[in-house]
Amino acid sequence: MSHIDPTSARSLIAADPYVLVVDVRTPAEFESAHIDGAVNLPLDQVDAHLRRIVTSAGGRMLLICQSGNRAERARTALAGAGLADVAVLDGGMNAWIAAGGPVNRGRPRWALERQVRLVAGSIVFTAAVAGFWVPAAALVAAFIGGGLTVAALTNTCTMGLLLSKLPYNRVGGADVEAAIARLRGGRSSADAVVRQRGA
Repeated sequence: MSHIDPTSARSLIAADPYVLVVDVRTPAEFESAHIDGAVNLPLDQVDAHLRRIVTSAGGRMLLICQSGNRAERARTALAGAGLADVAVLDGGMNAWIAAGGPVNRGRPRWALERQVRLVAGSIVFTAAVAGFWVPAAALVAAFIGGGLTVAALTNTCTMGLLLSKLPYNRVGGADVEAAIARLRGGRSSADAVVRQRGA
């Protein structure tokens, strides 16, 4: 199965100690709230280390992001590289929390999708207001609108990718090398990664 709802995911995690929960959000989002034992491998790092992840992965992998879109992109990349036993948590952390799933909470930070809405909305609003004095400013709003349309059609987000590289979203930094080294050991090794990061 390539997708799993939060209730089934909780049962799966409880029943199978070798299910590896991989959170592909930014380190800042991960720090804000994550599932106990999850390994943080941001989407850009999944793309950058695809072969190593596929080679190291042992057992079933459950991918999680904020809403499910980034996790689906990671699943598609991993499946295309030969990793068969990988599923996406439908609705991501939003659905997990709404369903009452337990989370480890840290310092609250804005999810990447919320940041995209803020930046895109601010640019469009500013361009619309500036258009009263500089008519060409409307082109900026049209460009952002076109970019959001492409993002929806392709299920990608260039603005989100750029925002994920800002220091705000890199706080705490994912230890990619440690995470990849522990993929083979399942959730018990993932717990060690989380403990190391909290030390």
